[in-house]
Amino acid sequence: MEINILKLVGKRIRSLRKERDMSQELLGEKGGFHYSYIGQIERGEKNISLLNLAKISAALDVSIAQLFTYLDEEEKRTESESDLQEILTTLRNQMPDQVKMVRNVVREILGEHDKYSTDSSR
Repeated sequence: MEINILKLVGKRIRSLRKERDMSQELLGEKGGFHYSYIGQIERGEKNISLLNLAKISAALDVSIAQLFTYLDEEEKRTESESDLQEILTTLRNQMPDQVKMVRNVVREILGEHDKYSTDSSR
């Protein structure tokens, strides 16, 4: 089985960009590239230089090494992990009291309220 590293790295860049709710235009702007170049990289159509790879990793605020962790992470990603990421993104934009309320509701639904202390600082 031949592995196309350009496509794997491109897929990883796309995944990281989407996790950060960034458009190709925004990533391109932050990295100093045209959005169409970002699209070509994500589709594995461009052989990206190391210098450009460093600019993209900086724009995504990740290490260069994280751009090469595609095998384990992409293969293991499940629909539920994607749902969890969406929930976390939503919760990050809420007030602390709202987050605690959601936590308590989830615990109640799952019947796990007995596993945790009633410490309100959690």
